[in-house]
Amino acid sequence: MTTTLPPGAIDMVLASDADDAAAIEAVRQHHAELAGRLAVHVDALLAAATAPGAAGFRQARAAALGFLGGDLLPHAAAEERALYPAAARSERLRLLVEAMTAEHRVLEELVRELDRAVEPAAAAAGGHALRVLFDAHLAKENDLVLPVLAADPAVSLAGVLAGMHELLGEGGHDHDHDHDAAVPPVPAKGSCGCGGHDDDDIPVLDVRAVPHAIRHATVFGAFDAVPDGGSLLLVAPHDPLPLLRQLSARAGGALAVDYEERGPDAWRLRLTRA
Repeated sequence: MTTTLPPGAIDMVLASDADDAAAIEAVRQHHAELAGRLAVHVDALLAAATAPGAAGFRQARAAALGFLGGDLLPHAAAEERALYPAAARSERLRLLVEAMTAEHRVLEELVRELDRAVEPAAAAAGGHALRVLFDAHLAKENDLVLPVLAADPAVSLAGVLAGMHELLGEGGHDHDHDHDAAVPPVPAKGSCGCGGHDDDDIPVLDVRAVPHAIRHATVFGAFDAVPDGGSLLLVAPHDPLPLLRQLSARAGGALAVDYEERGPDAWRLRLTRA
């Protein structure tokens, strides 16, 4: 399964001051982490739904629900408390904010449907729908809402977001990998399940189309959702040595890297949580 993410952010935003520029960058980075983590959880649901006997389905669903209820929905609620009221004061954004608030209600209903789902195929379909909606939702925030607010000298975006950890991602996730329930590795069809190099059952994150400004955060978020002993196959446009150093530090050194392809058009690396 190949995970591809929409750009969901522009590479440059004009802000009215340095504090607002820092605030918008923090939100964009947190958005990328959320999108990366959701992608891995949805891939785990899809893998479980197609595995013999739906192996690992209950654990994959529990892990996805833990992330959705503990991170994604609180983030949406924080937006409605802090970000959306400021955006709704802009005539340019008022109708968009109303539509995005309605999307939050749809996200909530999709989470409830996932919680009620007992059939793996239904859960996987619901997870996919949730991810598609969330990716489109983030693109609107990153590309339309945040730039307008950041460029408005009458709005202090840094002030609006002050103390909103759910929006800025500061302290909302401890990065020790025990925040979510572990997503179990699901043996692929015909796989021995012994931890060898079968690629059919692990998420594949292709970041070549992800803007450079949020590329590292996207990988951080995706790897946060990888369980102990699990892997993520990363496809990058170059040898990502700085990213690997940051990811290893973030994982407390519990990172094993296996190069499966070394360019020239793509670098494929299996990243395993040791």
